Amino acid sequence: MKSIKQIIKSERVNMGGIMLDQPLPNKFMDQLDPFLLIHHWDDTLEGGQKQKDLGVGPHPHRGFSPVTLIFKGGVHHRDSFNNNSVVMEGGTQWMFAGRGITHSERPVKELAEKGGRFEFIQFWVNVPAKNKMDKPHYIPIDKDKMPVYATEDKKVTVGIVSGEFNSVKGFVDTFTPITTLRFEFEKDGVVEFEIPSDQNCLLYNLKGELLINDEAKILSKEMVVFNNDEDRIKIEAKENSKAIILAGTPINEEIASYGPFVMNNNQQIMEAIRDSQMGKMGVLIEEF
Repeated sequence: MKSIKQIIKSERVNMGGIMLDQPLPNKFMDQLDPFLLIHHWDDTLEGGQKQKDLGVGPHPHRGFSPVTLIFKGGVHHRDSFNNNSVVMEGGTQWMFAGRGITHSERPVKELAEKGGRFEFIQFWVNVPAKNKMDKPHYIPIDKDKMPVYATEDKKVTVGIVSGEFNSVKGFVDTFTPITTLRFEFEKDGVVEFEIPSDQNCLLYNLKGELLINDEAKILSKEMVVFNNDEDRIKIEAKENSKAIILAGTPINEEIASYGPFVMNNNQQIMEAIRDSQMGKMGVLIEEF
């Protein structure tokens, strides 16, 4: 079995007035190549609000892929390439920022007005230097379009966003090998699978209690970082739970980052700031 390197509890962070759980980065590691950041927003919206006053308004990105996994409610994505998309619970939004894109991410209008649960994970995945200035693209994946694996007893279902899981291939093609998995467990559900030992691998438990490889108990909002030794992982649910696994082949390149830009050196960061200020990453005017 793949051995466990570390178990890390998420930290509460304030991002522009939004309180989030942040398992990565943390006080032990700045990144787990190629993964740069993981944010978990889990809240109940009170209702009686306008969509334009919630979420994150227009902002630029360059040089990486921000990916959003929606678990409760829905996210309305708009960007400067004329994408205007709503993805609801169980779906995924995969955006490649490339040489530059401006986008916004807000709770859907009905949720803003009527209130309700709102929960998603956003993670940032780096891309190689040779691809950072490629043309941006956005891929919305509704729940019913996502490839799914289920155990024989149906107690574990796995949505395969990218990569491969027990011979089921994911929806998104990536620049380097990236495995993105969404797990839903019923109590006593058990699943075994392989993650290649050359991929850095983490598990984040959104909710519930899991037993990893018959040895380590993982609680809500804890992250497991695995060693790159064996391939096989076993997960057993001690109660109804939901979790994600992110695994990827390390890029092993220098990283320079500043806010929404992830490049390879400081000169490129300065160029990104300049290009953003000059409108070269596009302009987004939201209509409500």
